[in-house]
Amino acid sequence: MLPLSKNRQDLMSGLKSLISISLFGGILLLVACTDKPAKTEDIRPVRVMVVAPSGAKNQVELAGEVQPRYESRLGFRVGGKVIARRVDVGTVVRRGQLLMQLDASDFQLAQAQAKASVSAADSTLSLAQAELNRYRELRQKNFVSQALLESKEAAYKAALANHEQATVGLRVQANQSSYTSLIADADGVVTGIDAEVGQVVSPGMPVVRIARTGEKEVRVSIPEDQVAKLKRISDVTVRTWANPELALEGRLRELSPVADPASRTFTAKIALPKAGSEIQLGMTATVSFANEAAPGIRLPMTALFNHKDKTAVWVVEQGVVKLVTVDVAGAVGNEIVIASGLASGQTVVTAGVNLLREGQKVTVLGDTAAAPKEGKAQ
Repeated sequence: MLPLSKNRQDLMSGLKSLISISLFGGILLLVACTDKPAKTEDIRPVRVMVVAPSGAKNQVELAGEVQPRYESRLGFRVGGKVIARRVDVGTVVRRGQLLMQLDASDFQLAQAQAKASVSAADSTLSLAQAELNRYRELRQKNFVSQALLESKEAAYKAALANHEQATVGLRVQANQSSYTSLIADADGVVTGIDAEVGQVVSPGMPVVRIARTGEKEVRVSIPEDQVAKLKRISDVTVRTWANPELALEGRLRELSPVADPASRTFTAKIALPKAGSEIQLGMTATVSFANEAAPGIRLPMTALFNHKDKTAVWVVEQGVVKLVTVDVAGAVGNEIVIASGLASGQTVVTAGVNLLREGQKVTVLGDTAAAPKEGKAQ
């Protein structure tokens, strides 16, 4: 029994050795048959632009509305009841045209009364004149005293003053009667009606608004941070939303010294000296303020990259990016003006800047010729 157990142990040891050798050989064979994977480069797609110095103008655009330079709020100079309205909103009127009419019955009666007073004063004056002439003749013949003659002279002067007073009163009543008709004082267009037939109005109450069509302007609201810069600009262009192709010369005529309490903006009035009939009141307009920009290279804001608290951009050279520090001169709209750090003709990355690293290869979107050839790492 003892030799048999020993043979069994030797047999088991041999089997284990054979299995270990087989497994080791299989691993070696597997390793030998497996190819080493190729390592590829990380090539990023980017958008670029070739930079060049820009001499364009700085431009600020503000929206406004075409309004008349002069707008009159007309009212009756006397009070009364409105009995007629001859115009509507939008009516083009001429100087001297009737706009509204008040009931003139009471004024006509007062005028008739003033006429009667003038007639009575005229009769009194004629009688006083006749008596004065007669008493002067009697005084020359020494038939009356000097005191009586002086009394007749005083009566004549009083009658003359009463006649003048009655005449002036008649003129006043005639004017009052004429004031019951509201007349346009200039050519224009009716922009508002504030009273209707049957309404009783008081003297001076505005009842009709008329905008003069001779001079037009655009009113815009300027933000407080732009006031100091825009008020020095003389190059002003106005375009309307209805006809954006028509550019009109504008001139800053007035700038409010006080900000609007609600919007905190300053109202500016842009005169349109060459505006024609195609520019209608109430049109929406865009006012452009432009001045010569400082020389420099302009880039979109997406091209900037913050590197160690400094402003930089990625420059593409032979398909590889390089970080270049730049100095910013300022902003113009949505663009940044670069004062130094870049040269004309350099290619700058404008999109995808946050995914790049120094020396990384890139491919330009939309430019197959600029894409580098891929290959295995050496």
